[in-house]
Amino acid sequence: MDIETKIDLIKKPPTEEILVEEELKQLLETNEHPQHYQGFEISGMLHLGNFIISGFKINDFIKAGIKCQVYLADWHSFINNKFNGDWDKILIAAKYYEEAFKFFCPGVKTVLGSDLYHNNDEYWKNIMKFSKHMTLARTLRCMTIMGRSENEKLDLSQYFYPPMQAVDIKEIGADIPHGGMDQRKAHVLAREIFPKMGWKKPVAVHHHLLMGIAKPIKLESKDKLEQVVASKMSKSKPWTAIFIHDTEEQIKKKLEKAWCPEKQTEMNPLLEIVKYVIFHEKKTFEIERESKFGGSIEFDSYEKLEEAYRKGEIHPKDLKDNVAREISNIINPIRKHFEKHNEFLDVFKEVEITR
Repeated sequence: MDIETKIDLIKKPPTEEILVEEELKQLLETNEHPQHYQGFEISGMLHLGNFIISGFKINDFIKAGIKCQVYLADWHSFINNKFNGDWDKILIAAKYYEEAFKFFCPGVKTVLGSDLYHNNDEYWKNIMKFSKHMTLARTLRCMTIMGRSENEKLDLSQYFYPPMQAVDIKEIGADIPHGGMDQRKAHVLAREIFPKMGWKKPVAVHHHLLMGIAKPIKLESKDKLEQVVASKMSKSKPWTAIFIHDTEEQIKKKLEKAWCPEKQTEMNPLLEIVKYVIFHEKKTFEIERESKFGGSIEFDSYEKLEEAYRKGEIHPKDLKDNVAREISNIINPIRKHFEKHNEFLDVFKEVEITR
C-alpha cells in the first residue's frame, strides 16, 4: 500500500486531528509498520462513543499496516476511582474490554498496565524524570484527560495521572498515540517534553468525540472542545449512551427520547451517529417511511442528508427509527458474541459507574 493511501485511511473520519500530518508522512516513509496505541480506563460497559468509534479508527490503522495496541489502563482506572477503587473488579472488567476489542478489531494487541509496570524500575524512573519538566499548574490543566476539572478536590495519586499517560507512550513503544479529542492535552504534553528527554516526538491522532443522545450541556466557556467533552456519550450517564449490548427495541426506546430538534443540524446527536458511525460502515443510508410521508429515500452522502434535514424534508421520528435499525445491525455481531460470553458482564451488576 502506498503512503498516500495509508494517510487517507488514517485521516478518514472519525479522525479529527493529526499532530502533525507532515510528521506522519515522514514516519511512514521511514517505518512501514509503526506502532500505535490507544489507552482505555477500565470502568463501565462499552458503547458507541468509546468502543465503536475507537474500534472503527483502530481498524483503519490496521488496514494501513499500523501495528495497533489497546492499552488496558488498570492503574489509571484505580487512580481515577473506577469501580470505587476495587482492584479485583477492575481486572475482571479489563478481560471484558480485551474480549471486546479482540473480537471487533482482529489483529489488535492488548496490553495490561499491570504487566507493563511490573518490576519495571525504568518506567518509574522515567515518570520522575518526565515530571521534572512539568509544573503543578500544567499538571492541573491536564486533568480534563481523566474527566476532572482544575477546581476539583483531588488526591495526590491523581496528579501522577498525566505524566503516567505520557510516559506510557514511550514505554509501550508507540509512534502514534491515538485517542479522542479529550486526550489531546496528554499527547501535546508528550510532544513537548519527549524531545527534552532525548526521546522521539510521537505523532498524535485524535478522533471525534461522539455526542450523547441527551440535550447538549451548555457551558459558560466559549471553548468548543470543552462543550463537546461535556456533552459526549458517557457510560457514567447511561441515559446518554447506546451500549453495545442494547437490543434494537432498547435502542428505539432510547432514541425516542433523544435530543433531535426539527431542522437543527448543529450539535444534533442523531445526525452525529449517522455521520460518524453509519456512514463509516456504509456508502448509503436509507430513510424508510410511509408513502404518505414521501416514501423511502436513500442518501449517498452525509452532506445530502444534513441538507435535507435542515430543510425539514426529514422528520426527527423518521431519522430516529432508521438510525435505530442501522445501529442495531452494526452492533448485532458484538451483541451476539457477548450473549455467548455473558460471564464478562457479571462485574457490572449493581455497580455505580463514576467519572
